Amino acid sequence: MGGDQAAACQRRSAGAASAGPGVQQQGAPGAGPDGRPRSGAGAVTGASGALRPGTAGEAGLDPGALAELAPSLGAFLEGPEPSFAGFVVLAARNGVIAAHEAGGYAVRHGVRGGSVVELPEAERVPMAPDTVFDLASLSKVFTALVVVRLAERGEVGLDAPITRWLPGFPEVTVRALLTHTGGWPADIALEGYPDAAARLAAVGAEPLESAPGAAYRYSDLGLIALGALVERAAGAPLDVLVAELVTGPLGLSDTGYRPSGALRERCAATEYQPWSGRGMLRGEVHDEKAHYLGGVAGHAGIFSTARDLASLAQAVLEGGALGGVRVLGAEWVAEMLRPQNAGLGPEAGRGLGWQLDQPALMGELASPTAFGHGGFTGTALVADPATGASLVVLTNRVHPRRDRGTDGAFRRAPAAVLARALRAGP
Repeated sequence: MGGDQAAACQRRSAGAASAGPGVQQQGAPGAGPDGRPRSGAGAVTGASGALRPGTAGEAGLDPGALAELAPSLGAFLEGPEPSFAGFVVLAARNGVIAAHEAGGYAVRHGVRGGSVVELPEAERVPMAPDTVFDLASLSKVFTALVVVRLAERGEVGLDAPITRWLPGFPEVTVRALLTHTGGWPADIALEGYPDAAARLAAVGAEPLESAPGAAYRYSDLGLIALGALVERAAGAPLDVLVAELVTGPLGLSDTGYRPSGALRERCAATEYQPWSGRGMLRGEVHDEKAHYLGGVAGHAGIFSTARDLASLAQAVLEGGALGGVRVLGAEWVAEMLRPQNAGLGPEAGRGLGWQLDQPALMGELASPTAFGHGGFTGTALVADPATGASLVVLTNRVHPRRDRGTDGAFRRAPAAVLARALRAGP
Protein backbone atom coordinates (compact mmCIF):
# COMPACT_ATOMS: atom_id res chain seq x y z
CA MET A 1 0.00 0.00 0.00
CA GLY A 2 1.03 3.63 -0.30
CA GLY A 3 2.70 5.43 2.60
CA ASP A 4 -0.24 7.81 3.17
CA GLN A 5 -2.64 4.89 3.36
CA ALA A 6 -0.50 3.03 5.88
CA ALA A 7 -0.06 6.13 8.03
CA ALA A 8 -3.78 6.88 8.06
CA CYS A 9 -4.55 3.29 8.99
CA GLN A 10 -2.03 3.48 11.81
CA ARG A 11 -3.53 6.73 13.11
CA ARG A 12 -7.06 5.34 13.11
CA SER A 13 -5.91 2.16 14.85
CA ALA A 14 -3.93 4.01 17.52
CA GLY A 15 -5.34 3.69 21.00
CA ALA A 16 -7.10 0.39 20.32
CA ALA A 17 -7.77 -1.52 23.49
CA SER A 18 -5.51 -4.54 23.72
CA ALA A 19 -7.12 -7.84 24.62
CA GLY A 20 -3.92 -9.82 24.28
CA PRO A 21 -0.91 -10.06 21.98
CA GLY A 22 -1.71 -8.71 18.51
CA VAL A 23 -5.36 -8.06 19.30
CA GLN A 24 -7.04 -4.81 18.26
CA GLN A 25 -10.30 -3.39 19.45
CA GLN A 26 -13.45 -5.43 19.07
CA GLY A 27 -15.94 -4.34 16.41
CA ALA A 28 -19.02 -2.53 17.58
CA PRO A 29 -22.16 -4.64 18.00
CA GLY A 30 -24.29 -4.72 14.88
CA ALA A 31 -26.98 -6.80 13.23
CA GLY A 32 -26.82 -10.12 11.44
CA PRO A 33 -27.91 -10.58 7.82
CA ASP A 34 -31.36 -11.46 9.13
CA GLY A 35 -31.59 -8.12 10.95
CA ARG A 36 -31.14 -9.57 14.45
CA PRO A 37 -28.38 -8.18 16.68
CA ARG A 38 -24.94 -9.78 16.44
CA SER A 39 -21.69 -9.06 18.18
CA GLY A 40 -18.91 -7.53 16.12
CA ALA A 41 -16.38 -9.83 14.48
CA GLY A 42 -13.43 -8.02 16.02
CA ALA A 43 -10.05 -7.60 14.41
CA VAL A 44 -6.76 -9.27 15.20
CA THR A 45 -3.63 -8.10 13.42
CA GLY A 46 -0.94 -10.16 11.84
CA ALA A 47 -2.63 -13.30 10.53
CA SER A 48 -0.12 -16.08 10.07
CA GLY A 49 0.08 -19.82 9.77
CA ALA A 50 -3.25 -20.30 7.98
CA LEU A 51 -1.60 -20.95 4.63
CA ARG A 52 1.63 -22.88 4.31
CA PRO A 53 3.67 -24.21 1.40
CA GLY A 54 3.40 -27.94 0.95
CA THR A 55 3.13 -30.72 -1.58
CA ALA A 56 0.28 -31.73 -3.83
CA GLY A 57 -0.12 -34.90 -1.80
CA GLU A 58 -0.40 -32.94 1.45
CA ALA A 59 -3.13 -30.87 -0.17
CA GLY A 60 -5.03 -33.95 -1.32
CA LEU A 61 -4.22 -33.31 -4.98
CA ASP A 62 -2.77 -35.58 -7.62
CA PRO A 63 0.88 -34.53 -8.16
CA GLY A 64 1.01 -35.65 -11.79
CA ALA A 65 -2.09 -33.72 -12.73
CA LEU A 66 -1.05 -30.61 -10.80
CA ALA A 67 2.35 -30.57 -12.52
CA GLU A 68 0.54 -29.28 -15.62
CA LEU A 69 -0.65 -26.11 -13.86
CA ALA A 70 2.15 -23.75 -14.98
CA PRO A 71 2.50 -25.36 -18.44
CA SER A 72 -1.22 -24.79 -19.02
CA LEU A 73 -0.53 -21.06 -18.76
CA GLY A 74 2.86 -21.22 -20.44
CA ALA A 75 1.10 -22.33 -23.62
CA PHE A 76 -0.47 -18.86 -23.83
CA LEU A 77 2.98 -17.26 -23.96
CA GLU A 78 3.74 -18.88 -27.31
CA GLY A 79 3.37 -17.47 -30.81
CA PRO A 80 3.80 -14.01 -32.29
CA GLU A 81 0.77 -12.66 -30.37
CA PRO A 82 0.86 -14.23 -26.89
CA SER A 83 -2.20 -13.76 -24.68
CA PHE A 84 -0.08 -12.00 -22.05
CA ALA A 85 3.52 -11.15 -21.28
CA GLY A 86 3.67 -13.21 -18.09
CA PHE A 87 1.75 -14.96 -15.33
CA VAL A 88 1.71 -16.08 -11.72
CA VAL A 89 -0.45 -19.01 -10.68
CA LEU A 90 -1.17 -20.41 -7.22
CA ALA A 91 -3.22 -23.45 -6.23
CA ALA A 92 -4.09 -24.31 -2.64
CA ARG A 93 -6.30 -26.71 -0.79
CA ASN A 94 -7.17 -27.00 2.89
CA GLY A 95 -4.61 -24.38 3.82
CA VAL A 96 -1.74 -25.95 1.86
CA ILE A 97 -0.20 -24.10 -1.08
CA ALA A 98 0.51 -26.95 -3.49
CA ALA A 99 1.77 -24.86 -6.41
CA HIS A 100 2.99 -21.27 -6.76
CA GLU A 101 4.81 -20.55 -10.01
CA ALA A 102 5.60 -17.73 -12.41
CA GLY A 103 6.45 -17.49 -16.09
CA GLY A 104 7.18 -14.89 -18.74
CA TYR A 105 7.78 -11.24 -18.02
CA ALA A 106 6.42 -8.57 -15.70
CA VAL A 107 7.73 -6.01 -18.21
CA ARG A 108 8.29 -7.05 -21.81
CA HIS A 109 7.47 -3.91 -23.78
CA GLY A 110 8.55 -0.29 -23.65
CA VAL A 111 8.04 2.92 -25.59
CA ARG A 112 10.54 4.39 -28.02
CA GLY A 113 9.74 7.55 -29.97
CA GLY A 114 6.06 7.31 -29.10
CA SER A 115 5.74 3.72 -30.32
CA VAL A 116 5.51 0.45 -28.40
CA VAL A 117 8.54 -1.79 -28.86
CA GLU A 118 9.57 -5.17 -27.56
CA LEU A 119 12.43 -4.61 -25.15
CA PRO A 120 15.80 -6.34 -25.50
CA GLU A 121 16.15 -9.30 -23.15
CA ALA A 122 18.51 -7.36 -20.87
CA GLU A 123 15.87 -4.65 -20.30
CA ARG A 124 12.94 -6.94 -19.60
CA VAL A 125 11.77 -7.72 -16.06
CA PRO A 126 11.08 -11.43 -15.44
CA MET A 127 7.88 -12.41 -13.70
CA ALA A 128 8.34 -13.66 -10.12
CA PRO A 129 5.98 -15.44 -7.71
CA ASP A 130 5.73 -12.24 -5.62
CA THR A 131 5.07 -9.89 -8.55
CA VAL A 132 2.40 -7.30 -7.73
CA PHE A 133 -0.56 -7.02 -10.14
CA ASP A 134 -3.21 -4.43 -10.87
CA LEU A 135 -6.34 -6.42 -9.95
CA ALA A 136 -8.79 -4.28 -11.95
CA SER A 137 -12.35 -5.45 -11.13
CA LEU A 138 -11.12 -8.04 -8.65
CA SER A 139 -10.85 -4.94 -6.45
CA LYS A 140 -14.64 -5.05 -6.18
CA VAL A 141 -14.56 -7.90 -3.67
CA PHE A 142 -12.53 -5.75 -1.27
CA THR A 143 -15.15 -3.00 -1.50
CA ALA A 144 -17.86 -5.61 -0.92
CA LEU A 145 -16.06 -6.90 2.17
CA VAL A 146 -15.88 -3.38 3.57
CA VAL A 147 -19.59 -2.83 2.88
CA VAL A 148 -20.60 -6.09 4.57
CA ARG A 149 -18.27 -5.49 7.52
CA LEU A 150 -19.91 -2.08 8.05
CA ALA A 151 -23.31 -3.77 7.79
CA GLU A 152 -22.21 -6.20 10.49
CA ARG A 153 -21.27 -3.26 12.68
CA GLY A 154 -24.65 -1.67 12.08
CA GLU A 155 -23.26 1.31 10.17
CA VAL A 156 -24.73 0.37 6.78
CA GLY A 157 -27.99 -1.38 5.95
CA LEU A 158 -27.82 -3.80 3.03
CA ASP A 159 -31.44 -3.12 2.13
CA ALA A 160 -31.31 0.60 2.83
CA PRO A 161 -31.43 3.08 -0.07
CA ILE A 162 -28.06 4.52 -0.97
CA THR A 163 -29.61 8.01 -0.83
CA ARG A 164 -29.27 7.80 2.95
CA TRP A 165 -25.56 8.43 2.42
CA LEU A 166 -25.54 9.76 -1.15
CA PRO A 167 -28.32 12.36 -1.55
CA GLY A 168 -29.31 12.93 -5.16
CA PHE A 169 -28.39 9.44 -6.30
CA PRO A 170 -31.02 6.99 -7.58
CA GLU A 171 -33.28 5.22 -5.10
CA VAL A 172 -31.53 1.85 -5.18
CA THR A 173 -30.42 -0.33 -2.29
CA VAL A 174 -26.93 -1.22 -1.20
CA ARG A 175 -27.72 -4.88 -1.93
CA ALA A 176 -28.78 -4.09 -5.50
CA LEU A 177 -25.42 -2.45 -6.20
CA LEU A 178 -23.51 -5.39 -4.68
CA THR A 179 -25.43 -7.76 -6.96
CA HIS A 180 -25.33 -5.56 -10.09
CA THR A 181 -29.12 -5.27 -10.23
CA GLY A 182 -29.33 -1.54 -9.55
CA GLY A 183 -30.15 -0.73 -13.17
CA TRP A 184 -27.13 1.44 -13.93
CA PRO A 185 -25.26 1.11 -17.27
CA ALA A 186 -21.98 -0.76 -17.36
CA ASP A 187 -19.67 2.20 -17.88
CA ILE A 188 -19.30 5.96 -17.82
CA ALA A 189 -16.66 8.37 -19.15
CA LEU A 190 -15.20 10.51 -16.36
CA GLU A 191 -12.36 12.35 -18.03
CA GLY A 192 -14.33 15.50 -18.86
CA TYR A 193 -14.94 16.71 -15.30
CA PRO A 194 -12.90 19.15 -13.22
CA ASP A 195 -12.43 17.09 -10.05
CA ALA A 196 -13.35 13.91 -8.20
CA ALA A 197 -16.47 15.47 -6.65
CA ALA A 198 -17.81 16.38 -10.07
CA ARG A 199 -17.04 12.90 -11.36
CA LEU A 200 -18.91 11.28 -8.48
CA ALA A 201 -21.84 13.61 -9.11
CA ALA A 202 -21.83 12.50 -12.75
CA VAL A 203 -22.11 8.89 -11.62
CA GLY A 204 -25.08 9.77 -9.42
CA ALA A 205 -26.78 11.66 -12.24
CA GLU A 206 -26.46 8.81 -14.75
CA PRO A 207 -29.99 7.56 -15.59
CA LEU A 208 -30.92 3.97 -14.76
CA GLU A 209 -31.45 1.69 -17.74
CA SER A 210 -33.83 -0.65 -15.91
CA ALA A 211 -35.84 -0.66 -12.71
CA PRO A 212 -33.78 -1.71 -9.66
CA GLY A 213 -33.96 -5.46 -9.18
CA ALA A 214 -35.53 -6.11 -12.57
CA ALA A 215 -32.42 -7.15 -14.48
CA TYR A 216 -28.77 -8.04 -14.08
CA ARG A 217 -26.27 -5.68 -15.68
CA TYR A 218 -22.64 -5.71 -14.60
CA SER A 219 -21.83 -2.12 -13.73
CA ASP A 220 -18.78 -0.25 -12.51
CA LEU A 221 -21.00 2.65 -11.49
CA GLY A 222 -22.58 0.74 -8.62
CA LEU A 223 -19.25 -0.09 -7.03
CA ILE A 224 -17.97 3.45 -7.54
CA ALA A 225 -21.04 4.61 -5.62
CA LEU A 226 -20.47 2.03 -2.88
CA GLY A 227 -16.88 3.19 -2.48
CA ALA A 228 -18.16 6.69 -1.84
CA LEU A 229 -20.96 5.41 0.40
CA VAL A 230 -18.67 3.59 2.83
CA GLU A 231 -16.48 6.66 3.10
CA ARG A 232 -19.45 8.71 4.25
CA ALA A 233 -20.84 5.97 6.49
CA ALA A 234 -17.54 5.31 8.28
CA GLY A 235 -15.95 8.75 8.03
CA ALA A 236 -12.72 7.52 6.47
CA PRO A 237 -11.26 7.17 2.94
CA LEU A 238 -11.88 3.92 1.11
CA ASP A 239 -8.22 2.95 1.00
CA VAL A 240 -7.96 3.36 4.77
CA LEU A 241 -11.12 1.27 5.30
CA VAL A 242 -9.79 -1.53 3.10
CA ALA A 243 -6.54 -1.48 5.07
CA GLU A 244 -8.29 -1.26 8.46
CA LEU A 245 -10.99 -3.84 7.92
CA VAL A 246 -9.48 -6.33 5.45
CA THR A 247 -5.83 -6.20 4.45
CA GLY A 248 -4.36 -5.06 7.77
CA PRO A 249 -6.06 -7.66 10.00
CA LEU A 250 -5.30 -10.45 7.51
CA GLY A 251 -1.67 -9.42 7.11
CA LEU A 252 -1.99 -8.78 3.38
CA SER A 253 1.06 -6.53 3.32
CA ASP A 254 1.40 -6.50 -0.47
CA THR A 255 -2.20 -5.42 -1.08
CA GLY A 256 -3.58 -1.91 -1.41
CA TYR A 257 -4.15 1.10 -3.61
CA ARG A 258 -1.45 3.24 -5.21
CA PRO A 259 1.66 1.14 -4.52
CA SER A 260 4.83 3.08 -3.83
CA GLY A 261 8.51 2.46 -3.25
CA ALA A 262 9.72 -1.13 -3.35
CA LEU A 263 6.19 -2.44 -3.91
CA ARG A 264 5.84 -0.36 -7.06
CA GLU A 265 9.13 -1.75 -8.37
CA ARG A 266 7.66 -5.27 -8.09
CA CYS A 267 4.60 -4.40 -10.20
CA ALA A 268 3.81 -5.98 -13.54
CA ALA A 269 3.37 -3.48 -16.35
CA THR A 270 -0.01 -3.06 -17.99
CA GLU A 271 -1.02 -0.90 -20.93
CA TYR A 272 0.43 1.93 -22.98
CA GLN A 273 -2.20 4.66 -22.51
CA PRO A 274 -1.32 7.88 -24.31
CA TRP A 275 -5.03 8.79 -24.57
CA SER A 276 -5.22 9.15 -20.77
CA GLY A 277 -2.14 11.37 -20.74
CA ARG A 278 0.05 8.54 -19.50
CA GLY A 279 2.65 6.24 -20.99
CA MET A 280 3.35 2.56 -20.33
CA LEU A 281 1.69 1.92 -16.99
CA ARG A 282 3.46 0.17 -14.16
CA GLY A 283 2.33 0.53 -10.57
CA GLU A 284 -0.34 3.01 -11.64
CA VAL A 285 -3.99 2.00 -11.95
CA HIS A 286 -4.95 0.83 -15.43
CA ASP A 287 -8.67 1.56 -15.25
CA GLU A 288 -9.32 5.04 -16.63
CA LYS A 289 -12.24 5.78 -14.32
CA ALA A 290 -10.20 4.87 -11.26
CA HIS A 291 -7.36 7.00 -12.61
CA TYR A 292 -9.64 10.04 -12.91
CA LEU A 293 -10.94 9.36 -9.40
CA GLY A 294 -7.42 9.61 -8.00
CA GLY A 295 -6.42 5.94 -8.06
CA VAL A 296 -8.79 4.88 -5.26
CA ALA A 297 -12.26 3.72 -6.27
CA GLY A 298 -14.78 1.07 -5.33
CA HIS A 299 -14.62 -0.74 -8.66
CA ALA A 300 -10.87 -0.86 -9.37
CA GLY A 301 -7.48 0.30 -8.15
CA ILE A 302 -6.20 -2.40 -5.79
CA PHE A 303 -2.84 -4.08 -6.41
CA SER A 304 -1.95 -7.44 -4.89
CA THR A 305 0.00 -10.69 -5.14
CA ALA A 306 -1.04 -14.29 -5.61
CA ARG A 307 -0.10 -15.15 -2.02
CA ASP A 308 -2.19 -12.33 -0.55
CA LEU A 309 -5.19 -13.26 -2.69
CA ALA A 310 -4.88 -16.90 -1.66
CA SER A 311 -4.95 -15.76 1.97
CA LEU A 312 -8.08 -13.73 1.30
CA ALA A 313 -9.74 -16.73 -0.33
CA GLN A 314 -8.76 -18.92 2.62
CA ALA A 315 -10.31 -16.44 5.05
CA VAL A 316 -13.59 -16.67 3.14
CA LEU A 317 -13.35 -20.47 2.96
CA GLU A 318 -12.90 -20.54 6.73
CA GLY A 319 -16.01 -18.47 7.33
CA GLY A 320 -14.38 -15.07 7.81
CA ALA A 321 -11.36 -16.04 9.89
CA LEU A 322 -7.75 -16.78 9.07
CA GLY A 323 -4.97 -17.89 11.39
CA GLY A 324 -6.69 -16.60 14.52
CA VAL A 325 -7.95 -13.45 12.79
CA ARG A 326 -11.66 -12.85 12.30
CA VAL A 327 -12.63 -10.10 9.89
CA LEU A 328 -16.28 -11.07 9.33
CA GLY A 329 -18.84 -13.20 11.11
CA ALA A 330 -19.56 -16.61 9.61
CA GLU A 331 -23.23 -15.78 8.97
CA TRP A 332 -22.18 -12.69 7.03
CA VAL A 333 -19.78 -14.69 4.91
CA ALA A 334 -22.61 -17.13 4.20
CA GLU A 335 -24.76 -14.20 3.10
CA MET A 336 -22.03 -12.99 0.76
CA LEU A 337 -21.91 -16.44 -0.85
CA ARG A 338 -25.68 -16.93 -1.03
CA PRO A 339 -27.15 -16.63 -4.57
CA GLN A 340 -28.90 -13.26 -4.68
CA ASN A 341 -30.20 -13.01 -8.25
CA ALA A 342 -32.65 -15.89 -8.65
CA GLY A 343 -34.60 -15.78 -11.89
CA LEU A 344 -32.29 -13.35 -13.69
CA GLY A 345 -30.39 -15.91 -15.75
CA PRO A 346 -27.25 -18.05 -15.36
CA GLU A 347 -24.85 -15.16 -16.02
CA ALA A 348 -26.44 -13.28 -13.11
CA GLY A 349 -25.01 -15.71 -10.56
CA ARG A 350 -23.92 -13.33 -7.83
CA GLY A 351 -23.57 -13.21 -4.10
CA LEU A 352 -22.69 -9.95 -2.39
CA GLY A 353 -19.74 -8.87 -4.48
CA TRP A 354 -18.72 -12.37 -5.53
CA GLN A 355 -19.44 -14.17 -8.79
CA LEU A 356 -21.01 -17.58 -8.19
CA ASP A 357 -20.84 -20.72 -10.33
CA GLN A 358 -19.63 -18.98 -13.49
CA PRO A 359 -18.03 -21.37 -16.02
CA ALA A 360 -16.80 -18.49 -18.20
CA LEU A 361 -14.55 -17.44 -15.33
CA MET A 362 -14.10 -20.69 -13.43
CA GLY A 363 -14.05 -23.32 -16.15
CA GLU A 364 -14.22 -26.84 -14.68
CA LEU A 365 -14.03 -25.44 -11.15
CA ALA A 366 -17.50 -23.94 -11.49
CA SER A 367 -20.00 -25.51 -9.10
CA PRO A 368 -23.07 -24.46 -7.11
CA THR A 369 -20.74 -23.54 -4.22
CA ALA A 370 -17.84 -21.95 -6.14
CA PHE A 371 -17.17 -18.23 -5.78
CA GLY A 372 -14.66 -15.86 -7.34
CA HIS A 373 -14.09 -12.78 -9.44
CA GLY A 374 -12.08 -11.69 -12.46
CA GLY A 375 -10.38 -8.49 -13.55
CA PHE A 376 -9.97 -6.83 -16.95
CA THR A 377 -6.18 -6.75 -16.66
CA GLY A 378 -6.10 -10.56 -16.73
CA THR A 379 -6.67 -11.56 -13.11
CA ALA A 380 -8.88 -14.16 -11.46
CA LEU A 381 -9.58 -15.77 -8.09
CA VAL A 382 -11.73 -18.88 -7.68
CA ALA A 383 -12.45 -20.93 -4.55
CA ASP A 384 -14.96 -23.53 -3.39
CA PRO A 385 -15.96 -24.45 0.18
CA ALA A 386 -17.07 -27.88 -1.04
CA THR A 387 -13.51 -28.87 -1.99
CA GLY A 388 -11.48 -26.46 0.13
CA ALA A 389 -9.57 -25.51 -3.01
CA SER A 390 -8.58 -22.10 -4.35
CA LEU A 391 -6.92 -20.94 -7.54
CA VAL A 392 -5.30 -17.58 -8.24
CA VAL A 393 -4.40 -16.68 -11.84
CA LEU A 394 -2.67 -13.35 -12.38
CA THR A 395 -1.54 -12.14 -15.80
CA ASN A 396 -0.71 -8.81 -17.43
CA ARG A 397 -2.76 -9.54 -20.55
CA VAL A 398 -3.22 -5.81 -21.30
CA HIS A 399 0.56 -5.35 -21.64
CA PRO A 400 1.17 -3.61 -23.97
CA ARG A 401 -2.42 -3.39 -25.27
CA ARG A 402 -5.86 -4.69 -24.31
CA ASP A 403 -6.76 -6.75 -27.38
CA ARG A 404 -4.91 -9.89 -26.21
CA GLY A 405 -6.39 -12.77 -24.25
CA THR A 406 -9.89 -11.37 -24.52
CA ASP A 407 -11.65 -14.77 -24.59
CA GLY A 408 -10.51 -15.63 -21.06
CA ALA A 409 -9.32 -19.11 -22.06
CA PHE A 410 -6.16 -18.58 -20.01
CA ARG A 411 -8.30 -18.54 -16.85
CA ARG A 412 -10.12 -21.76 -17.69
CA ALA A 413 -7.04 -23.78 -18.69
CA PRO A 414 -5.43 -23.86 -15.20
CA ALA A 415 -8.89 -24.35 -13.69
CA ALA A 416 -9.20 -27.54 -15.73
CA VAL A 417 -5.82 -28.70 -14.42
CA LEU A 418 -6.78 -28.12 -10.80
CA ALA A 419 -10.14 -29.82 -11.35
CA ARG A 420 -8.33 -32.92 -12.67
CA ALA A 421 -5.95 -32.86 -9.71
CA LEU A 422 -8.93 -32.72 -7.36
CA ARG A 423 -10.72 -35.60 -9.07
CA ALA A 424 -7.65 -37.84 -9.15
CA GLY A 425 -6.64 -37.17 -5.54
CA PRO A 426 -3.19 -37.91 -4.08
